Amino acid sequence: MVEIIRIETRGQGLYEFTDQLRQLLNSSGVREGLCTLLIQHTSASLTIQENADPSAQQDLENWLNRLVPEGDPLYTHVFEGRDDMPAHIKAALTATTLSIPVSEGRLLLGTWQGVYCWEHRHDRQIRSVAVHIG
Repeated sequence: MVEIIRIETRGQGLYEFTDQLRQLLNSSGVREGLCTLLIQHTSASLTIQENADPSAQQDLENWLNRLVPEGDPLYTHVFEGRDDMPAHIKAALTATTLSIPVSEGRLLLGTWQGVYCWEHRHDRQIRSVAVHIG
């Protein structure tokens, strides 16, 4: 089964969608297998990260912004703004696919793990994540 999850973002940051994945898994009836995700964009990514303390997410965002600054004169791909090329670089450095084992009808995430869309652009976006459960 393949489904598309749409995630509305409000600018740079991490947007958790673990509950949407759990709902898809429950409706799929799959008890043992793998949940595979692909974000269908080149300026956003996926990550599994701590979902208990938001400061961990903010620190990640701050670190990545320092690593890949906007306005670098090296960039020529700037048609969509100062965040355009940095967003592509961030997506290349992070993950665009994830695989999560499924056992007994549950995603085998750790206690404090959540699944996130990592938005690298400043403007609002609607991101699509293809999810295969099988």
